[in-house]
Amino acid sequence: MSTTPSITHGGALEAPPRRRVPWRTAVYKALGAILVLWAAATLCFAMQELSPGNKALAILGGAGARPPQAVIEETEEKYGLNDPIVQRYGRFIGNLATGDLGTSYQYKQPVTSLIKEQVGPTLVLVFVSTLLAWLISVPITLFTAGKGRVRSSMGAGFEAFFAGVPPYWLGLVLLVVFAFELGVFPVTGGTSASALFLPALTLALPLAGFLGQVTRDEFERGLKQPFAISARARGASEGEVRRRHVLRHALLPGITLTGWAIGATISGAVLVEVIYARPGLGQVLVNAVSNQDLPVVVGITMLVALIYVVVNLVVDLLYVIVDPRLRTRKEVV
Repeated sequence: MSTTPSITHGGALEAPPRRRVPWRTAVYKALGAILVLWAAATLCFAMQELSPGNKALAILGGAGARPPQAVIEETEEKYGLNDPIVQRYGRFIGNLATGDLGTSYQYKQPVTSLIKEQVGPTLVLVFVSTLLAWLISVPITLFTAGKGRVRSSMGAGFEAFFAGVPPYWLGLVLLVVFAFELGVFPVTGGTSASALFLPALTLALPLAGFLGQVTRDEFERGLKQPFAISARARGASEGEVRRRHVLRHALLPGITLTGWAIGATISGAVLVEVIYARPGLGQVLVNAVSNQDLPVVVGITMLVALIYVVVNLVVDLLYVIVDPRLRTRKEVV
């Protein structure tokens, strides 16, 4: 296949499209991910340093424990609480780099093992919520976008309403209606599918509103683009044009939003797990904040940052899958 440069109207030589260099892109993405995690770790360290109260007292059980002064000083020496801040920062970053999140003040066990015990139900809730949000938003977009003023307005109104609903309020409403009044779902607790549905729906509806708003705008623009007009000219039905051509184009902004939304959904899952008394990181984090259990707070925060970085790397790959044009690039010589 010829790779001879073509001449543009301005007289400049334009190189033909060529494949991206996978390893170079991977290196750039990995460096960006490391930078984000380092920034998150630095903010966590600053949060620890600026938090009020005596850290030695928190380690020993809080102010109510009233330990002798000698014990407090021994604890400060053991944990290096009086070391210079640069030394504490270096030790903090080094421990994180090796996966050592410290020991919980409250539970007296490694934070890593504590998170491993509780992270499963939270990740399941986040995954199911994100999947459910897409299953809600995509059909609404397909059946209402560009389908006349009334139908399109109804779809846009649904999206705007749920995008603005606080998950905490929505969770209480769903709990009262479907658990207390109708008795369709269990009230609280449990890890069964029926116990998972209401918490997942609580997180999915606001996310579906955001996804639908972004997807709808791109979808309605895509209906007027040349590729859609060309598909109609080739004899494709309107439904085929919407599903196979326009929807694929419209999914790109939604995929980008999903990368951000999963991180936000994990934060929302904390409140939802408390509302529905579900097992997971929610109650652990609430207790850790209440008891100034800083290693647990930092550990969960870093976990959310890590998930956010990994999800965004996956989103970059999905971009290439959804839009093959991103696999090539043009360079002006």
